[in-house]
Amino acid sequence: MAGCAIHRVLLGYALLCAAALLCSGTAAVSATEGPSQNLAAGPAVAANFPVASDARLAGDRKQTRFVLDLDRPIQFRAFTLADPYRVVVDVPQVDFQLPTETGSSGRGLVKAFRYGLVMPGGSRLVFDLAGPARIAKSYMLEAANGQPPRLVLELEQVDRTSFVQALAADSRPQLRPAIADAADSVAAATTAVASKSAAPTPGAPTPGIATPAAQPDARPVVVIDPGHGGVDNGTQSGGETEKDLVLGFALALRDRIEKSGKYSVVMTREDDTFIPLADRVKIARNQSAALFVSIHADALPRHEGDAQGATIYTLSDRASDAEAERLAEAENKADAIGGVNLTEEPTEVADILIDLARRETRTFSNRFARLLMGQMKTTARMHKRPLKSAGFKVLKAPDVPSVLVELGYVSNKDDLEHLVSEAWRSRIVGSMAQAIDAFFAKRVAKATAN
Repeated sequence: MAGCAIHRVLLGYALLCAAALLCSGTAAVSATEGPSQNLAAGPAVAANFPVASDARLAGDRKQTRFVLDLDRPIQFRAFTLADPYRVVVDVPQVDFQLPTETGSSGRGLVKAFRYGLVMPGGSRLVFDLAGPARIAKSYMLEAANGQPPRLVLELEQVDRTSFVQALAADSRPQLRPAIADAADSVAAATTAVASKSAAPTPGAPTPGIATPAAQPDARPVVVIDPGHGGVDNGTQSGGETEKDLVLGFALALRDRIEKSGKYSVVMTREDDTFIPLADRVKIARNQSAALFVSIHADALPRHEGDAQGATIYTLSDRASDAEAERLAEAENKADAIGGVNLTEEPTEVADILIDLARRETRTFSNRFARLLMGQMKTTARMHKRPLKSAGFKVLKAPDVPSVLVELGYVSNKDDLEHLVSEAWRSRIVGSMAQAIDAFFAKRVAKATAN
């Protein structure tokens, strides 16, 4: 039921966005003062998304201006976040056609910035600030004098006290009520359509006569979780980003294990969308998953030397070594990269994120990890310590055997060549598919023996 509710909410949200787009037209957005007065985001759902062609920073540590060139005016909402200091700008879904490495370096008050899809119909820009700053002005300029439409942010340095005082509640995104309203609208519309369609159509079931219920899918559910996405690029090197590499691998793995017909496969994301960690857990929980496989790629900072090979992580109360602790800390902070979690996180989910290393789940996780290592070591170079444990929130899906697979290090030249190779990917996907078959065969055998 929870999964159906989520689908209804997303459908309702999409319809609401479409209606808003038709009504809003392309009216210009007037200049606004302060973060709390910016226009609410109106995500577009049309196939012809606005295109961002260039972005630049100007100014110093006292005042900094950001300019985004677009092919049409858009609505947006900008606000600040603390600890760490950030500015977040929510916009309709945008096709970012920006030069490579845009945002990787900053200027003035901005250390760096990221951009990408954060939810269907909505994109986001996140600015990492060098210190506390306020949004002095934020506005949309119409095309003029040969210049395209431009979204402009003007930032000013402030002290910590002023920054915190500016974090007013009304400066935060208000997407959840809109989604809920959309869901109610869709439900009402569905009821109205049903009442108008009382006359049976040819071939349709006759009202009042029971039809055979569809048989539930008894196959084990495997959740594949490509890490990162949207504004969260993950690690990157040589123009390749972790989010794209692991998505391509995860889709290939899905196709391979679906082909056998033995499993029902669910993806936490199938495109470049940012999914909060709590939502990845919810997906596994709502689908009653029998296995949760999170796919990532690692990178080692230059001052820490070089590392190579795939690593498999499982649940644990504490990290098995310093490197596992470093990686766990980085992954568990992934939500901060998105700026702010737009989804409600009930207490029960928060509790799940705190402690879900149950004995049976951990046993099955370790069993699958060892099966997976046995298969992968025949086709892939493994890290010098291929099996590790760490307290990953993203792995703590309730009662679900879970592993996180780091396919390799994008910071290593040889590993990066493998990660972009279709032939290498096909071999590793085959190894993982065999490990999944062996895992479920052993579980079935154990259940039969009992």
